[in-house]
Amino acid sequence: MLSLLPAINPHKRFISFSITSPSSAPPAPRPAVILPGLGNNTGDYEGLVTTLKERYDVPCVVAQVSRIDWLRNAAGLFDPNYWKGTLQPSPILHWYLKRVEKAISDAKLLCTQEGKGISLIGHSAGGWLARVYMEKFGFSDISLLLTLGSPHLPPPKGVQGVIDQTRGLLDYVEMNCAPAVYTPELRYICIAGRYIQGARITGGASSPPDENTLGDTNSDGEESLPNNGNSKYVPAGPTLRARFVGQGYKQVCGKADVWGDGVVPEMAAHLEGALNISLEGVYHSPVGSDNDTRPWYGSPSVVDKWAHHLLN
Repeated sequence: MLSLLPAINPHKRFISFSITSPSSAPPAPRPAVILPGLGNNTGDYEGLVTTLKERYDVPCVVAQVSRIDWLRNAAGLFDPNYWKGTLQPSPILHWYLKRVEKAISDAKLLCTQEGKGISLIGHSAGGWLARVYMEKFGFSDISLLLTLGSPHLPPPKGVQGVIDQTRGLLDYVEMNCAPAVYTPELRYICIAGRYIQGARITGGASSPPDENTLGDTNSDGEESLPNNGNSKYVPAGPTLRARFVGQGYKQVCGKADVWGDGVVPEMAAHLEGALNISLEGVYHSPVGSDNDTRPWYGSPSVVDKWAHHLLN
């Protein structure tokens, strides 16, 4: 603020005035680019864009993707590498990378401070596709990569019943993309959800039931039944839903009885070298979610737990 109050110096006979420069305003947040996950479209992220703008003043650009765009990936069926399990991002995913490039170009126009960089927010497959973009186009304009439920790691080899659904794409990412870092210049933050624990198709529960939820479906996806009116309960085993979800987890990480967000297991959504965060009760997708009983990564209550990373 401007101060014109007299500053009296006891050793001199005159009065001087001091002028204080206005205090500098806090820096504006970096613009963010949101990268849709497999099967999602731009409109699925409208709620997330609104939350980030209204609550945190973070301007966002969503890469322009429609659901029908994902059918372009079917071109991979004509690539011999698809059947060998050695598929590479180009040319199959070139269309997506160009959408990312356009979104980043638009976001840079929103930057209010030169050289500040932007944030990339990759949901699901958008997280590892962001890494492919950074490998091919560079990352000098990017200060932060924040991934939401992204399957970063390729499934293990030689596990019975496991088929690499990316047909080698995640192997390419692991071998060719830069490792995750957490430095002042570039930060990787990987967020995983713990919505439901999967279960094997055969066999009993992998862990005892939660005593706080006996008589109902507990957080491990198991059910408990009363034992002839006694105070004790006996586990009835994993639910059909837990077994079904577990088979999905197994295709990603090789294990069924692990925690995850209902689609991507927690262990596959983290990267060595990144700041890894797990959030309880968070579902994978904006499709089929709601803000109360099944919040996803972009629900307002969940965004409140990670949005501060966009402001630093």
